[in-house]
Amino acid sequence: MAPTKKLPTPLPPKRRAADVAYETLENLISTLQLQPGAQVVESELVQRTQLSRTPLREALLRMVSIGLIVQQPRRGLLISSIDLADHLDVVQTRRVLERLIAGCSARRASDRQRKDIVLCAKRMVKAAAADKLEDYMLADIELDRVNHAASQNHSAVKAVVPLIVQCRRFWYAYRHAGDTTEGAAAHLQLAEGIASGDEAAAISGADRLSDYLQGFTERVIAN
Repeated sequence: MAPTKKLPTPLPPKRRAADVAYETLENLISTLQLQPGAQVVESELVQRTQLSRTPLREALLRMVSIGLIVQQPRRGLLISSIDLADHLDVVQTRRVLERLIAGCSARRASDRQRKDIVLCAKRMVKAAAADKLEDYMLADIELDRVNHAASQNHSAVKAVVPLIVQCRRFWYAYRHAGDTTEGAAAHLQLAEGIASGDEAAAISGADRLSDYLQGFTERVIAN
């Protein structure tokens, strides 16, 4: 009997240049490397990011469509400002979507995804304890990616991602009022709820995260 041929491992899908450009701009905006109110100059962005003009323009249009960049007469494109009062609405809207996504992930996540999301949350806890902001945010971003993929709810994910970016930018702007230890604990409860497959536990974790974000926002507004 002839030996069975081992099939080659499929290569991961090639990422679209526009998606790479979008993620690059998203990172620059959410980490305040592009300041609220700053003018967007395409030639400067090309030089800064080493991206081609066509995918960069597509990414800019996506940013306009979700409100991270605004277009004003005679001034062109500007990075949107941070509105404190409006941010409460952002957090409250995100709460509804996070509950939905958490419940879906608890039901639909693969074994690998359940393990990965807890690992991400534990990395956040470790980074918070060591006061390593960059490691904390990288683990946070990866946790979101795992959670969103696990949920298999593309409509909810599409709606929540712009809100997450706004929350991340808000956090960078006012992080002196934040507590990464508290945030990491909320993410860990969410991750463990999803990993358990218990939908109610996952939603409870999502609520704790939203409570943390709302409390943080209210402290900033009060000051």
